[in-house]
Order: sequence, then C-alpha cells, then structure tokens
Amino acid sequence: MSGIGTKCVQGGYTPNNGEPRQIPVIQSTTFKYDTSEDMGKLFDLEASGYFYTRLANPTSDYVAKKICEMEGGTAAMLTSSGMAASFLAVFNICSCGDHFISSSAIYGGTYNLFAVTLKRMGIEVTFVSPDASEEEIDAAFKPNTKLIFGETIANPALDVLDIEKFAKIAHKNGVPLILDNTFPTPVNCNPFKWGADIVTHATTKYMDGHGSAVGGAIVDSGNFDWTKYPEKYPGLCTPDESYHGIVYTERFGIGGAFITKCVAQLMRDLGVAPAPMNAFLLNLGLESLHVRMKRHCENGLAVAKFLQSHPKVSWVKYPGLEGSKDYELVKKYMPEGTCGVVSFGVKGGREAASKFMKSLKLVAIETHVADARSCCLHPATSTHRQLSDAELYECGVSPDLIRMSFGIEDSADLIADVSQALDNV
Repeated sequence: MSGIGTKCVQGGYTPNNGEPRQIPVIQSTTFKYDTSEDMGKLFDLEASGYFYTRLANPTSDYVAKKICEMEGGTAAMLTSSGMAASFLAVFNICSCGDHFISSSAIYGGTYNLFAVTLKRMGIEVTFVSPDASEEEIDAAFKPNTKLIFGETIANPALDVLDIEKFAKIAHKNGVPLILDNTFPTPVNCNPFKWGADIVTHATTKYMDGHGSAVGGAIVDSGNFDWTKYPEKYPGLCTPDESYHGIVYTERFGIGGAFITKCVAQLMRDLGVAPAPMNAFLLNLGLESLHVRMKRHCENGLAVAKFLQSHPKVSWVKYPGLEGSKDYELVKKYMPEGTCGVVSFGVKGGREAASKFMKSLKLVAIETHVADARSCCLHPATSTHRQLSDAELYECGVSPDLIRMSFGIEDSADLIADVSQALDNV
C-alpha cells in the first residue's frame, strides 16, 4: 500500500481467514509457554514473541507497525506518553557525561526535561534557535555530542524547522537528527524524506484525536549507520552484558538496532509501556487521521485569516498563512497543510488574554491540543509556567501568547465564538 490514507486505515494489521477484522485487544499482562527453553529464547532475543506486556504486547505492536508504515520507517514502538517517547529516544543513545543539541522552540515540558531532568542525570543540552545559521549550530557541537533534537512544528511557538538544513548539519558531524512530528503528523510531513533519522510522536494529540488515550511513539528510519561511530554509540555497537553480550547492530541490523535496544533495555527497566486498550483507542483515531487533518488545517487557516484582520489582535502566527516567516518552509515540507493550531496575541497582554479566554463559549480551556474539539490555552500560565520570561522568549512563547487548537467543527461557528470573545476584551 502506498497512499497515506490506506496506511491510516489498513496499515500494521492484516487478518487471516476467520480472524478479527479489527485489531484485537490483548488485555493480558503475561503469556504462556510450554517450556522454559521456549521462554528463554525470548529473554535472549533469539526468538520473537511476547512474555510480559511491560516490554511488548501484540495490540501495541500492531499499532506501532501502522505508524511505522505511515512514517516510512523500519522499526517502531509505542510508549505510555509523548514525553516518554522523547525521553527514551534521547536516553537510548545518551548517557551520563554526554551532550546533545536541541532547537529551543520546543514544547515546554520537553524543554524542562532536557534542561533540568536530564541535567540531573549528567546529560547536558545546548539550545539553538530554529533559525540559527549552520555556523552557529556547528559551534554548539562538542566531542561528546550525540544527537540533534527538534520539532517539525514547534508547540506552541509554531516555528517550522528547516529539516534538511538540520539533517545536513547533524550528519556532517556524525550524529542523528531526532524530530518530534506530532503537529503535522505523517499525513502532512515526512521527516525521513528530508534526512531526519528518528521521529517521535505524542500520539495523545492528532493521532488519537479524541482526547481518549495518552500515548507516544518512536520510529526509526533505518538510515543512520551507527556502526560508523562505534566509540560514540557503544550501547548499540558493543556487547550488552544484560543480554548475554548481544550487539544490537550485529543482530538486528541498522534498521532494527535502535528500537530493539530501546525496548529490551529501557522499556524493560523504566516500564513506560502503553496499556493495550490505549493502543486500541489510538488505532481508532489513526483510521480517520488523514480525513481529520484536512479539516483541522482548513479551520486553522480560516480562523488565522480572521484574526489577522481583527483590530484587537496584535499579532497572529500560523505557518500556513501566506506571508508568514516560515511560509516557504511550509511549501517545501508541508504542501498539503500544517496543523490546526494558531497562536496569537490580544492587545492588552496577560489581562486581555484572560478576559478573552473567560468569554469563550464553544472553545474550551484545556491543557490539550489537536483534538476533534477546539480548545484554548495560555501557555505562560499553564504548560510553560515553570519558565522565566527570558526562557519563554527563548522558546518562542511571549507572555501574551494564546494558543488555540481548532478541531473539526464548522469554521463559521468557531469564528463566531472567537469574534464574540474578542468583543468582550
């Protein structure tokens, strides 16, 4: 199958004669085997199968395979949340004493994970502007740099990353580019096509799309050759004593080593596995993703155009708006659309923003985005409240920024609600 819509609906799982048409929910913590020898082969990674849902479960693997096909990767896994996916993707190749580079325009929770939590684990990060020059990014590299991280469309700043530029710089310096592709999804953006090596998702957002199941995903392109840098990536290229000396790149190849290690080591030890039922609910969302994304983008653009001409709005940021600073990048990387999220500022700052949000009737105030139902948030006092004003600006989040995520309702009703709320400011 080649079309993204077909992959959304039928990827990852093909039932045999008489088997369930829908992906079955394997709601079991454990799996039975006839002999200890059979189970031992699983523990030694000598055979495929399941023995404990904390590591892997058939329902989750069916859905991971679908997302893998949608992204065009070679291997994938689900996690319990998008934050878990970002953490595992970085921690899988970074250890105490290592360093990595990240775009500064990323989700506030991820920024805090990198700047605070990973720092406590001895892993250092250098943040660079998504608009930084090649020379500026090169200058951030250190001998112990292991990767570059970014978001295809930043949440909530909505900066579009120049994927090809960052991939070129990463590969020139012998490291992979890891991208969070949550906002555009593989329906609107294919990071692997432009040189990204690993993709993460908060599947909680558009992929689920209905506010029903928290989750995450990691997909490997299979293109980064870890074996060229064995001293930089010993976890993948040297024996793992916790698995009887297995070398992941030798046993599973370039296309399977990263994900296998991530499951065998990190999922085993950290236990951030998704519930089978959550994987099932995610799959239901994926089946309509290609249809919903078109409507999300249409609504986002319609409201952005309305806001752009409103006298009480000081600025509007939507990457799909013609004339936006990233519009040329959008045409290159996301010609079919971006997402349904719009950021803007109301004249009058924080106080005006508060009045606006209290006046909304149809659009709900939620710590969420990318839902079938429209929602709204003031990041400076919620998702990004742990950051100083200086850090807010570094992330591309001004104190007056309002983030609105437009669902799949009628655009006329959404515009009417935004309009009446602005009338009350």
